[in-house]
Amino acid sequence: MLDKSRLNPLSKIDQPIDQTSEIAKFDALAKEWRDPNGRFKHIVAFNQTRLMAIEAAIADHFCRDLNQDNPFDGLNVLDIGCGAGLLAEPLASQGADVLGIDASEHNITLACQHAQSWGVPVRYQHCLAEDISDEHSAGFDVVLNTEVIEHVTDQQALVNTCCRLLKPGGLLVMATLNRTWQSYLIGIVGAEYVMRYLPIGTHDWRYFVKPQELEMMLAHHKVDCISCQGMQFNPFSKTWRLSDNNRVNYLLYATKSY
Repeated sequence: MLDKSRLNPLSKIDQPIDQTSEIAKFDALAKEWRDPNGRFKHIVAFNQTRLMAIEAAIADHFCRDLNQDNPFDGLNVLDIGCGAGLLAEPLASQGADVLGIDASEHNITLACQHAQSWGVPVRYQHCLAEDISDEHSAGFDVVLNTEVIEHVTDQQALVNTCCRLLKPGGLLVMATLNRTWQSYLIGIVGAEYVMRYLPIGTHDWRYFVKPQELEMMLAHHKVDCISCQGMQFNPFSKTWRLSDNNRVNYLLYATKSY
């Protein structure tokens, strides 16, 4: 899900992102995100590690047992920027009532087709987060916003919307890249130009977000950070793992006060 709003004044960036080109960029990649043997197999592995971390965080926050059938039964989840449904579909298969939204109609079409072919009860909608109607005014138990904010011009506006749509006591999960020299070398130079794990131009380092900046954006809404978890890629074993090192990729978990 990509935001069309104005430039975030906190980011101090002169040139706003072209949101139309950002959407088109991910349209071109959508069909390949699920192929474990394709050219983005390392991204598929990344998503599996990220999914396990998110599942564990939801289970811990709501005292659910992942060993039970449908452990997320009764929880309603909003996946903002759901892409082809790589997170929305597994969570729905575990009993959650999931709404996935995305600015790309192509992504939504692919996500719907995949969910229907596998019989997974997940709802998808082609829209922006700020377009969510009043029928959801009570909010969601879980709001996911993963690998989206680094492609957004007005980052504070996106955070505002995430917080508005989160229930008091709910769990907000935001995943992005830290703005460090390590993330530039690994996330852009290494991933895009050297190893070609991602197409060149996928990311703009200026829009990476430091965890403390994200916490400041959340604090305006009495949404407090619970924890911040890093993710690291081992180029030798070609595997991802969770880590205390958040200097490149990280997941930030937060909750809204009652």
